Amino acid sequence: MHIITKIFGEILVDEEKKITFPRGIVGFPELTDFMLIHDADTKDPDGGGIKWLQSLQEPAFAMPVMDPLILIPDYNPTIEDELLKPIGRLHPENMLVLVTVTVPIDIKNLSVNLKAPLIINGDSRKAVQVILEEDYEVKHYIYDKLEKAKKEIDENSAE
Repeated sequence: MHIITKIFGEILVDEEKKITFPRGIVGFPELTDFMLIHDADTKDPDGGGIKWLQSLQEPAFAMPVMDPLILIPDYNPTIEDELLKPIGRLHPENMLVLVTVTVPIDIKNLSVNLKAPLIINGDSRKAVQVILEEDYEVKHYIYDKLEKAKKEIDENSAE
């Protein structure tokens, strides 16, 4: 299906890849249907780790998201089973955890929200955003970690 987006313009997406948030997302409960989009122009087929959660209902609404394990390997929040019931049975093979990325004017203040992860069931294509009770940061700064990872990749590819 074709969708119109503010960031990407008109794009063709596979309707079978639609992700439904039955309860919406924090601050936008009316937005329930999304697509996960990555920048196909990057050398990294994964979009450099950053993807976009694009609303199918509101063309101007897209949030940058990423897998927190890329930069925070010990991220392992405890989430009550009751909060995950709306998205169906989860197991490691079908679960995707993403966190939102905040890109400020000063890129050195780039951060991710570890307090409110998005949990996606890859089988049912349903998702929830949860607010963790644990002591995770809403603004976990990642610029230095990204720079370090980039430097390591550059050094490894030069070998």
